[in-house]
Amino acid sequence: MFTEIGGLKIEYTVSGSGKQNVLLLHGWGASFDTYKGVISALSDRCRLYAVNFPGCGQSETMKSPWTLDDYCDFVKCFSETLNIEDPILIGHSHGGRVAMNLAAKKIMNPPKMVLLDAAGLIPKKSFKQKARAKSFKVIKNTLKIFGKAGEPLLQKARAHYGSADYLAAPPVLRQTLVNLVNLDIRDRLPDISCPTLLIWGDKDTATPIEDAKTIEKLIPDAGLCVLEGAGHFAFCERPYDTAAILRSFIK
Repeated sequence: MFTEIGGLKIEYTVSGSGKQNVLLLHGWGASFDTYKGVISALSDRCRLYAVNFPGCGQSETMKSPWTLDDYCDFVKCFSETLNIEDPILIGHSHGGRVAMNLAAKKIMNPPKMVLLDAAGLIPKKSFKQKARAKSFKVIKNTLKIFGKAGEPLLQKARAHYGSADYLAAPPVLRQTLVNLVNLDIRDRLPDISCPTLLIWGDKDTATPIEDAKTIEKLIPDAGLCVLEGAGHFAFCERPYDTAAILRSFIK
């Protein structure tokens, strides 16, 4: 199904017949298809809404780079457009970052929240990562002196130093990703008042388990479930365990 949010054609889906509303927010570069197992686990007790962020699935891409606040405004507008009342927020990775910011800033007031390998903290960089970032910065600043003549070499440098997510995205989403990954929201987490469940893979390298432990400490009413041997998509890798945990949390 499609609706229009902020002048953009946005894809979404609705499943389940329960009275409790649930809003599912997917990770960066993914789509609501990652939530098939979660939807199946909760469809008997919840009404589940899943939306594709701009530039994902069949949703239209935004015209200019977004910030985290833009994503939050988008989710709020989507909820109001579809009359989704008091939804539980479930967010994976970037979707978890959006969910935490929505709850912390009281843009929405979910009765509960579930964070699946959520992003939102800037991890400490290794010496190798710091050196790599410094090298790219020096190259970028040098090539900018040459203006358009230096652009081809700058593009090659970006291709060499950029992350897979960054390289796979069109320019508007690349700048959006830069805006997001350079923002650390840990100082906002103590303002989250709803019960919050964290489900995390202990082998997650994108958002390490240390992030989960930090988030659990900072959110006043939070609990962490660790899925051993699972990575960044732990809820997809361990669907039956995830289903059991979610059904216990969402009665």
